[in-house]
Amino acid sequence: MEDLYHVSFTTDDNSSSSNDILWCTEELNELRKVQFSGAEDHGEYGGIDPLYSNFGFFPDDPSEQEGYLLSTDQQKYHQQVQPSYHDYGQLDDNLQFDMVSLPLQFDAQYPTMVPLCHTTKDKPNSNSNTPLASLDILNNYGKGFKRLRNEDKTLKQVDDVAMATTNEGIMRKLSTEDVMRIAGTRFIQSSSSESESLPFLETHPFGIYFSGLSNEEKEDVELAESLLACAEKVGHQQFERASKLLSRCESLSCKTGSPVRRIVHYFAEALRQRIDRATGRVSYKDLQKGPSFDPLEATKVLNPTVVAFYEELPFCQISVFTEVQVIIEDVAEAKKIHVIDLEIRKGVQWTILMQALESRHECPIELLKITAVESGTTRHIAEDTGERLKDYAQGLNIPFSYNIVMVSDMLHLGEDVFEIDPEETIVVYSHFALRTKIQESGQLEIMMRVIRILNPSVMVVAEIEANHNSTSFVNRFIEALFFFSTFFDCLETCMKGDEGNRMIVESLYFSHGIRNIVAAEGAERDSRSVKIDVWRAFFSRFGMVEKELSKLCLFQADLVAKRFPSYSTFDKNGHCLLIGWKGTPINSVSVWKFL
Repeated sequence: MEDLYHVSFTTDDNSSSSNDILWCTEELNELRKVQFSGAEDHGEYGGIDPLYSNFGFFPDDPSEQEGYLLSTDQQKYHQQVQPSYHDYGQLDDNLQFDMVSLPLQFDAQYPTMVPLCHTTKDKPNSNSNTPLASLDILNNYGKGFKRLRNEDKTLKQVDDVAMATTNEGIMRKLSTEDVMRIAGTRFIQSSSSESESLPFLETHPFGIYFSGLSNEEKEDVELAESLLACAEKVGHQQFERASKLLSRCESLSCKTGSPVRRIVHYFAEALRQRIDRATGRVSYKDLQKGPSFDPLEATKVLNPTVVAFYEELPFCQISVFTEVQVIIEDVAEAKKIHVIDLEIRKGVQWTILMQALESRHECPIELLKITAVESGTTRHIAEDTGERLKDYAQGLNIPFSYNIVMVSDMLHLGEDVFEIDPEETIVVYSHFALRTKIQESGQLEIMMRVIRILNPSVMVVAEIEANHNSTSFVNRFIEALFFFSTFFDCLETCMKGDEGNRMIVESLYFSHGIRNIVAAEGAERDSRSVKIDVWRAFFSRFGMVEKELSKLCLFQADLVAKRFPSYSTFDKNGHCLLIGWKGTPINSVSVWKFL
């Protein structure tokens, strides 16, 4: 049965705060959104309509929670308008951003987006038992070799990963993903005599420049090559041969050292667990006897590691500010606004929306209503969030209403549980929320049908741009390896000087996701994601069309990215914005409308 919780708070329409409190980059400090192993978390659709397979929701195949905090300066401001709002905490002083008031319309004089990076397309999964076919997905990543060699534009943008194709050989440090690309090329060459016929191997630069690598880089490449060979043997259930290769990987990798050695350590750990389970050395019950760690629950607490991850990595901050900018533009003329948040967490994104609405004098806000859709055991979190948002709205004199729609199962969700006013503009907000429904049969489709009936003005969706949902173990392994290689490379750059928190992120949050993707199968494997092309095909079933992001939204994304190391990159897939690191997509932000 549906369980509906409602709390309403309304303040005077009079708005008295300074006009300087605008939609601006300083508010970036308020968002404390963190994604760890949830970055690839998805569930399993046992028994779902076979149509789901057409969209990549494989039938035999949960999500991170994010934390939020306010900056030190923002806390001081909020203490003046509502003292109780300090519960969101405070940030380090090194994350202070200049106040910027953006124009209502994008002006050509403002900086444009950074150059878009080319991203490769997915290839269909292969179930062939031949070594080359089972690792055919490496061809996909191999296409990037020629790009790194020939495109000056990319070399300039991805600065520290660039490779000089001169007689002097490799002049710059390889990224973690580049090491994996070289290892993949060498492995395919050594695995099949047919490798000479692969188009990308005819022109790739890594073979001819391998001799120019440093000794450490050569060792990293050889270690990664052994890991790929081990995964291929595991995929063919050749466990004895795989175990010998794995022993070498385990002996040469560790939790410290280069990013390559660290990531090999965690993937080797996951492969060992898969081998042990397949050979009967350990069972799933045996694994459950040890200390349990649930990243879903762990990231609900604003511990120092969660905060540090958010502060020092760009992806969530860029995503959130782009998403909220979309909403600000969509409700520009609405006096009554109803935001339906499919997974509200701490809700600090709505404090940014409130500040933008408070500064809007030409069309004063009559009511901001937020409905949090929750299931399971998260009601207390949603209630705490509601109280904080009430206090915040009161401090800004914004008429505010907050509702919680609590259902034991999304199959019970219906349009009748939402309090809808015909005069309000409805916006649906999904920040890494949809993927948590994939494994639960029918829940995602039921939810989308309800949303369609509500007919929102727009639906804003952010998801992880990765495919960890393949039914092929080897393909899933390779996708995860390259995805996490990019993330480890980002951690190495962005969390330099914060080794303690970086190691916690890798050893707890990321390792949990890696083990789940690599070692688990069936209902146990709840860590997964799908790419925007899959979501686009799925959304089309409900008569949804993609809207283009405005130039102001793109400018906002670029503005936030510039506060971080220069390796944040953007790309477009249709109208969807892809946010990545050195050209590899990590997150996607898209906007949808019902026909």
